[in-house]
Amino acid sequence: MTSPLLNIRSVLCVVALLFAAGCADTRHHIVVHTGQQRMVVFDEGRPVAHYPVSTSRFGLGDLPRSNFTPTGRLKVVQKIGGGQPPGMKFKDRKPTGEIVPVNAPGRDPIVTRILRLRGCEPGNSRTYKRYIYIHGTPEESKLGHPASYGCIRMASRDIIQLYDTVGKGVSVDVVP
Repeated sequence: MTSPLLNIRSVLCVVALLFAAGCADTRHHIVVHTGQQRMVVFDEGRPVAHYPVSTSRFGLGDLPRSNFTPTGRLKVVQKIGGGQPPGMKFKDRKPTGEIVPVNAPGRDPIVTRILRLRGCEPGNSRTYKRYIYIHGTPEESKLGHPASYGCIRMASRDIIQLYDTVGKGVSVDVVP
């Protein structure tokens, strides 16, 4: 015979799992066009924002240590940096306290916000382990041209807007 407390815990676990599964952002959709170095954000199928981006200067793919930008269907699985000021430098996904100004010479850190990605297809399955993100960059003068080391880089003001618009679980299609 099971105790009533055990049954309540089981029900609460199931409810929590169902709630967590329903929290994925299915309202929005992101498409990154690597040939155009542009991102389009859709809200219920309607384009609501366009941003210049910078994908890999080394090419497209998912090989380990390649610095390629993976293509295909991805999902945002983690949002990092909410509330940090524009230009906040991140190291190992933690704010360092240093603010990097826009177009600081010789600087290419991850700044402002991070949307961590996970691949959803065999051809991009290494994305999460490769630490591929959508993130802010101080090298805003290079946006619109392939210049990254695999990630999808955005201007600080744009990544803040994107971060505030989409939720975890939002799908991201990276297309040539």
